[in-house]
Amino acid sequence: MSDKNSMNTKDFIIGSLIGGIVGASAALFLAPKSGKELRSDLNEQAQVARDKTNQFTSTAYDKGNEWATYAKEKSTSIAKVVSDQSAQVVDKVKEATSNLKAEAEDTQESAEEIVEDLAGEAQESGEEIVETVKQEVDDIQAKVELEKAKSH
Repeated sequence: MSDKNSMNTKDFIIGSLIGGIVGASAALFLAPKSGKELRSDLNEQAQVARDKTNQFTSTAYDKGNEWATYAKEKSTSIAKVVSDQSAQVVDKVKEATSNLKAEAEDTQESAEEIVEDLAGEAQESGEEIVETVKQEVDDIQAKVELEKAKSH
């Protein structure tokens, strides 16, 4: 899009200059004047054309610099926003991971306590209770490992 605008501006400037020169030349050649007056008018018109060309060039250069500065400021601003948001996402992921790890450790401790309690009861109740407790412990440990796997 920048190339297209640059091309349109360039075409406009060239067209304006050519149109101005052709119009001034036609007016000078069609006006009834002496050779000396005609040369003087041609010199004046050439100077006016040079001045306008310099003015257009200066304006185009200034506008180009303004747009370059604007684009640089915007890209810097956008890069900072993206960087800040990325840092926030990383912090949130770290926090969530830390929370899941703490929950998994708490769950494992609770499971171990339950195992100890149930082991004492199992000795009193017999082998059937022991098998049930072992199954429950395995289930709890599987859940804890699943939680750990999900958090990683």
